[in-house]
Amino acid sequence: MSGNDGLELPVADDDLPFDPASTTIEDRDVFDLLEPAVQEWWLEEFGEFVPENEGFFTPPQQGAIPKIHEGTNTLICAPTGSGKTLSSFCAIINELYKRNRESEDVDGRGPSTRETDSPDGLENSVYCLYVSPLKSLANDIHRNLEVPLEGIEEIVENRDDDAELGEIRHAIRHGDTSSYERQQMLEETPHILNTTPETLAILLNSPKFREKLRTVEYVIVDEIHSLAAGKRGTHLSVSLERLEALVDHDITRIGCSATIEPLSQVAEFLVGCEARSASGRANGEERTVSREEPGGEPSEVPRTSGERAENAMSREPRPYDIVDARFAREFDMQLECPTDDLINTSREVVQQRFYRMLHEHIQDHTNTIVFTNTRSGAERVLHNLREGFDAYDEENSGCHHGSLSKEVRQDIEGRLKDGDIEVVTTSTSLELGIDMPHVDLVVQVGSPKSVASLLQRVGRAGHRVGQTVTGRIVALDRDELLECAVMLKKAEEGFVDSVSIPENAQDVAAQHVYGMAIADIRPESDLKAILRRAYPYRNYTDDEYESLMRYLTAEYAGLEDRNVYAKIWRDENDPPDGEHHYEEYPVGETLIGKRGRLARVIYMTNIGTIPDSFTCDVSTRAGDEWVGQLDESYLDTLEKGDVFVLGGDHFEYRYRRGSKVYVDRTSARPTVPSWYSERLPLSYDLGREILEFQGELLARYDAGGPPRVRAWLRKFPLDDDSVRAIARLFEHQFRYAGAESVSTDDRLAIEVVRDRDEYERHYYVHSLYGRQFNDGLSRLLAYRCAQEATANVRVAVADNGFVLSMPLNRKVDIEGIVDDLEPDQVREDLRAALSDTDLLQRYFRINATRSLMILKRYKGYEKSASQQQVSSEMLLGFAEDLEEFAVIEETYREILEDKLDVAEIEDFVGALDADDITIERQLLDSPTPRAFGLATLSASDVVLAEDESAALQAFHEHVLDEIGEGSLRGLSSE
Repeated sequence: MSGNDGLELPVADDDLPFDPASTTIEDRDVFDLLEPAVQEWWLEEFGEFVPENEGFFTPPQQGAIPKIHEGTNTLICAPTGSGKTLSSFCAIINELYKRNRESEDVDGRGPSTRETDSPDGLENSVYCLYVSPLKSLANDIHRNLEVPLEGIEEIVENRDDDAELGEIRHAIRHGDTSSYERQQMLEETPHILNTTPETLAILLNSPKFREKLRTVEYVIVDEIHSLAAGKRGTHLSVSLERLEALVDHDITRIGCSATIEPLSQVAEFLVGCEARSASGRANGEERTVSREEPGGEPSEVPRTSGERAENAMSREPRPYDIVDARFAREFDMQLECPTDDLINTSREVVQQRFYRMLHEHIQDHTNTIVFTNTRSGAERVLHNLREGFDAYDEENSGCHHGSLSKEVRQDIEGRLKDGDIEVVTTSTSLELGIDMPHVDLVVQVGSPKSVASLLQRVGRAGHRVGQTVTGRIVALDRDELLECAVMLKKAEEGFVDSVSIPENAQDVAAQHVYGMAIADIRPESDLKAILRRAYPYRNYTDDEYESLMRYLTAEYAGLEDRNVYAKIWRDENDPPDGEHHYEEYPVGETLIGKRGRLARVIYMTNIGTIPDSFTCDVSTRAGDEWVGQLDESYLDTLEKGDVFVLGGDHFEYRYRRGSKVYVDRTSARPTVPSWYSERLPLSYDLGREILEFQGELLARYDAGGPPRVRAWLRKFPLDDDSVRAIARLFEHQFRYAGAESVSTDDRLAIEVVRDRDEYERHYYVHSLYGRQFNDGLSRLLAYRCAQEATANVRVAVADNGFVLSMPLNRKVDIEGIVDDLEPDQVREDLRAALSDTDLLQRYFRINATRSLMILKRYKGYEKSASQQQVSSEMLLGFAEDLEEFAVIEETYREILEDKLDVAEIEDFVGALDADDITIERQLLDSPTPRAFGLATLSASDVVLAEDESAALQAFHEHVLDEIGEGSLRGLSSE
C-alpha cells in the first residue's frame, strides 16, 4: 500500500494549545488505526491511494481521525466536501466495532473499569450524539451513515473467520419524530443518535431516555459556525455541560465547520470550561454519579455536595486540538460585472447581459447553484431564466428556500444529490452541508456580505478534495461591486470574518436552571457550577445570577398578579422536621427545586430559542383601510415617520398595536427599502477591510492616478469590466469632492446635502462598518441630534453607512455631536434611544417567551406569536419599572450586544477620542458617487426601479457637470 511522507497541519492561530511544529501525521499510521473491516471498506469505497490527497485520506481526515481515536476534543475546520464529517464518524464507528470485537478492552488502552460496558458488546444505549442545526442536515447525515455501516457489516458477514459483530444502530430524533418511533428508541436504542439542540435539551429532562445517555462518549456538533453565533448555540453549550455532569467519564467533543474564525474561541465554545484550583488541577469533585430522586427519577447530581469556593476557582477551557484544513481545496473564484458603467447603462441592458452571462455559465457546467440574497430574488432569477431561454423548464431547473414546502425542498435536494437537475436558485437554505457531489459551479448574485458566507456558498461546488471549487460572483450594483472585490481578495489571502458568541444570556439560563430544578432537587452551588462551565457563561457574575433567581422565584411584587408565577424554590436544607429537608445533604446547604405540578410539561412544551414570528396587518389611520401585510422583522427598522412601499403605494409609519400597524398615505420618498429585513448584513470585519482597501486605493491614486489604480485592481480576481467600474467610481469621487470625502480606517467622512425639493437636510455618514454597527451608531446619533435640534430625525441605514434627515430649517453640528460622544456613555445613551421602540417591544416579547414568562403552550392551548406580542406589551411597562429585572436586562443586552454591535461602537468612539480616527465633514449640493446608494435606499423596490434609476442618473449628471466630464455618452470606454 502507498503512503506519503506525512502532512503538517496548517495552523492559523498562534495561541493554539499544542505545538504546530510537532503536529505531523503519517498517512499510513492513520490507516493502521482502523479495524481490518473498516480498512477494507475504506479501500473499496475510496481506493488504495488518492493522488489528490497524497494518501488514503483527505487533510481533515488525516488530522482528525487519530485525535478522535485518542479521545481528544477536536475542532475540524475544512471546506465543504473534504470529508470532515466522515472523519468524525469513521473514528467513532471504528471504536464501536472494536468494542464489539474486544469488549473486555474497551478503548484499546487497557481493561475497562466502567460499569456500563457489556461483556457481550455494546449496551442498549447511546454512545455518540450527532447534533446538527437543521433537521434536513440531520436527515442527510443519517443517510450517509448507512453507507459505511452497511458496507462494514457486509464485509464482516462475508469473512471466513465466522466473526459475529453486533449491529451498530443509528437513528434520528427531532421535533418531527413520532411518538411511536420515540418509544421504539427506548426498547431498541440507537448507538449513534442524530438530533438537534432543542431535542437534546428535551432528552436531558426525559426520565427514561436520560438513562440511555449515560453511555455517551462522543458528541459531534456539525456546522458549529451556524450555532455559535446565536442563542441556539448558547442553549446547546449548557446542554453539553448537563450531559457531561450526567455521565461518569469524559466525553470527546468534535466540532465541524467549513468557515469560522477565530478557531481558538470556537474550540473553547465547543469544549466548555473546567474549574481549576490554585494548583492548576481540575476540581475532581465536580464529576457526577447517578442518584434516584424522591419520585424515582434518576438525575445528574455531584458526588459531593456543599458550598464550594467557586470564586476561588479559575475556569479554564478543557483541553482541545484544532485541525485547520480550511484551504485544502483549490478555489477558482472571479467577480464579474455585466458592464463597466452601472449608472449609465440602462437597467434593461444590464439585466439582459446578466442573464446571458448566467445562461452561458450554466450551459458550460453540469449542475449549477445560483445564490441570491433574498427569497424573492431566487424566485425572480428562476422565472427570468425560464422566460428568457428555452433551455430551462420544470424538469431541469428549480428553486429552493425556506418558504417552500418541505416536499418541494426535499425533491430539489434529492435531484441535486443525484445530478438530475441543471440549475437551482436559492437564498440561504442550501448553504449548509447537504452533500451535492455533482454541483460543479456556484454563481452568487450580489454580495454575500461576508467572506465566511462566500466560502460557505461557493464551497458547494467541486464537492471533494482534488476538484477545483468554481465560483462566479456577479455584481449589479456599484457598492456591492466594491464589497465583492475586497471580499474575493481577502478570501484568497485566507481571511475569514470572526464569529461573535453571545454571553450570559438570561433567557437561556432561565430555561436550563428550570430544567435542572425539574430533573432533581440539587445544591445551588452545583447548578451554578454546571452553568458556568458552559463557555458563554464562563464570566457569569453573582449579580447576574441573583437577578435571574429573583425572577425565577417570583420575588418581585406584582408578578403573580400578572400570571407570572415562581418556577423554582430556593431554600436552605431544613432540619429533619422542615418542609424542604433532604437527608443526603447537610442541614443549611442551599438547595433548588421545581415549583408546580405541571413544571415538566411546561418545560417540555415551551423550551427552545428560535422565536416565533408573524405578519402584521397594515391599515391606514384615516378610515382604518386595510392595505396589506408586513413581516414582523421589517418593523425592527421602522421608526415613526419612516416611509415604505407596500402594494405600489407609499406609506408613513405611525405606530403598532399588537399585530396591527397603522400608517398614513404619503407621497414622500421611501426611507427603508423592502428588502432590508431579509438580506444578510455586511460583516463588521469585512467593513473594516473595505475601509483599509479604500485607503490603499487612495494612495495609489495619489501616486499615479487612474492607470495606477487599474493596474493594482487587475491583481484582484476581477474581470475587466469590474476593474474599470471601480476605478471610474473613485476617480469621479476624488475629482468631485476630493480624497477627504472617502472614509478610510483612520477617517470618517460625512457629507451634508440640502434637498430643497423635499425641504430636508441629509447627513450622509460613510461608516463602512456593517449594517449592525451602522444601525446602532445611527440610533445613537439620531437620539443626540433630536435633542439638539428639537425635531424628528429620520434614519435610513445601509451596509456602508447611514443617512440622518431632518427639516431644512433645523441644523445640527454633526461633527461636534460625533466628537462629543464618550465611550463610557455609549451603552447608556443607546439604551435610552431604544426606549419605546418597536425593536424593544419585539425583543422583549421574544425574551419573555424564551424565559417562560409568557407560555406559548399551556394546558393544550397554544398562543400565537401575535398573541404573545399582545401579552408582552401588557407586561413591558410593568417589567421596565422592576429593579434589575432579568428579562428586561436580557432584552437590552441582546439588542445592544448581538444586534447593534455596541462593543464595536464603543471602540470606534474611543478611537475618535484618541484622535486615531478623524472626522471630515463637507457641505455639497448633491451626493457624491460613494453616497449614491445611501441617497437611493429604495433601489431594490421593483416598483421604484425607474424612479431610482432616474435619480441615480440625475446625481451622476451633476457630478459630471461639476468635474467637467460633459455628456454621459463619452464614458463607456477608457
